[in-house]
Amino acid sequence: MSSSIFSAARLDSGCFWKEGKIAKSDMWSSKRLLVRASIAPSPQIAWKKSEKLQKDVRVAVLGASGYTGSEIVRLLANHPHFGITLMTADRKAGQSLGSVFPHLITQDLPDMVAVKDADFSEVDAVFCCLPHGTTQEIIKGLPKNLKIVDLSADFRLRDILEYEEWYGQPHQAPELQKEAVYGLTEISREDIRHAHLVANPGCYPTSIQLPLVPLIRANLIQLKNIIIDSKSGVSGAGRGAKEASLYTEIAEGIHSYGITKHRHVPEIEQGLSEAARSKITVSFTPHLMPMSRGMQSTIYVEMPSGVTVDDLYEQLKVAYQDEEFVVLLGKGNVPHTRHVRGSNYCLMNVFPDRIPGRAILISVIDNLVKGASGQAVQNLNVMMGLPENMGLKYLPLFP
Repeated sequence: MSSSIFSAARLDSGCFWKEGKIAKSDMWSSKRLLVRASIAPSPQIAWKKSEKLQKDVRVAVLGASGYTGSEIVRLLANHPHFGITLMTADRKAGQSLGSVFPHLITQDLPDMVAVKDADFSEVDAVFCCLPHGTTQEIIKGLPKNLKIVDLSADFRLRDILEYEEWYGQPHQAPELQKEAVYGLTEISREDIRHAHLVANPGCYPTSIQLPLVPLIRANLIQLKNIIIDSKSGVSGAGRGAKEASLYTEIAEGIHSYGITKHRHVPEIEQGLSEAARSKITVSFTPHLMPMSRGMQSTIYVEMPSGVTVDDLYEQLKVAYQDEEFVVLLGKGNVPHTRHVRGSNYCLMNVFPDRIPGRAILISVIDNLVKGASGQAVQNLNVMMGLPENMGLKYLPLFP
């Protein structure tokens, strides 16, 4: 019986059952064995905080008390090389992250401090998860040797006048804007690899550009009359207390907002126009859905004469066949947000419209992971020369 291979189904301080398969070399190889055993409590299996291990890359999370900051922490818990040495949160300064986010209480982390009191001497890289409009001044004052991934919108728009138009204030770091790289990983990987500052894309632009950019580059869709209908979980609105985010305002209904003036519009058009090498204007309408996570973009496009939906499908297949996190589903299969929850995946597909010459693209992501913190980790992996799936091998959480 020394060749038995056991797998424990349950482990307590009392009794447990083990179900084991006997190795094929044994005379009982075709049978299963149930063994009842009793063990004494052991201090090794008692609950305790995760041990702090020395890791290669020392990371700061600025704005750790928000949803994207806490999601960075969750993802880095299983990263073999990134270790958090500094966290900031001005309104929560002096508190532990576990007291703000109890689901992270098992992590051994430094207490949060105010940004003005932060010491970056033990930091190699920064995830900046601060609100729009506050990031430019802070990043401008950081040590020049740091690698930075900014999750706000402050460095996404290359045209600083366009930034001022859409965000209502002058750009505070125009020189730094010139060196910022827009971080849609699958599209701009080589530029990201050599970047000092990466502007992490917004959630809506990520879900929209991933299916559209390869088709635009291949001249397979018309550049006019692109209609985008996007829906997001409420976490996309942030953690701040807002009347529009109250349960009674959001539950049991769909909440359209930012019609024709959502701040992601110029970011979407910037990426699509660069792919087309000509100006593209889109019709984009976002909606909040009564769910905490998830995002779906349904995109309606026109095809040039002679182009079919099969051509679009094959182009997306070629574009993403070697990508781990962008998955083109089998023909006819519909992407659903519940199948990416908690993961860094983007699922997509393309369908024929009932109107001849038109196609419908559907793309789904988790707005907090691929739409924010997951893509940020993916980008820093690339910047650090690491495999970009490190810390991101979480399968979707279903049901």
